Amino acid sequence: MPFPPPTGPPGPAYPPGAPYPPFSAYEAGQARVRVGLTLHQVAFHMHQLGVHRTAETVSAWESGREVPSETELLALADALWCPVAVLMGRNPATLREYRLARQFTADRLARRVGMPPEAYARAEAEHRWSGDDRQTLLLADALGLRSEQLRAVLDRTAELTALLRQAVEGRWKQHAPALARLSGADPARTARALRTLHQEHARFHERYLGHLVARSPETRLREVAQDRAAWLRALPERFRRLSAGP
Repeated sequence: MPFPPPTGPPGPAYPPGAPYPPFSAYEAGQARVRVGLTLHQVAFHMHQLGVHRTAETVSAWESGREVPSETELLALADALWCPVAVLMGRNPATLREYRLARQFTADRLARRVGMPPEAYARAEAEHRWSGDDRQTLLLADALGLRSEQLRAVLDRTAELTALLRQAVEGRWKQHAPALARLSGADPARTARALRTLHQEHARFHERYLGHLVARSPETRLREVAQDRAAWLRALPERFRRLSAGP
């Protein structure tokens, strides 16, 4: 079953091994409006699911002041009758994101595929799938992945690309250790490369805002968007060159 595409601005990016999953405050607010619930009603429904949070906490999520944990995100999706992928603000790209989109906890998915929870958690954190053929087939079945999606999830290039995008769009320092392990690059060179890439990505945002403030023609905004898209497509190769530098 395809995942519904997000309709608004993406939420902040978080590394797959971090306590907090990707989350879009915009999509959460829109989902609540669609089902016609108040903040208190959302908190009540989450309470019924065993996740005890206040209306103030729900408000903080929608305003972007706070970000829900995995447990909170899954309960919020149930309370809002909204797919987790929509609340994440992007289509799943990594193993962790596909797991969350299917509303699995890490332990439950590990049991489903017949893998020790510690081994599965390590696979997500280190972005290295160590399952055998049977576990891989069970993984594909549990996450509803087609063969091409499974290859993308297990392919290191796809994982590297997803992590790099999260790093340049968010807090790059949190991603440096995982990217160094995944790419096999020197940690110090990885950090320098990510700092450079983060700065380059920030310039697209500055250009875009500059044109908005100046009320430039729509063509100038499209030009920035196209330049950014081209830069993102070349991101893995640029990272490899920078991290292999002198």
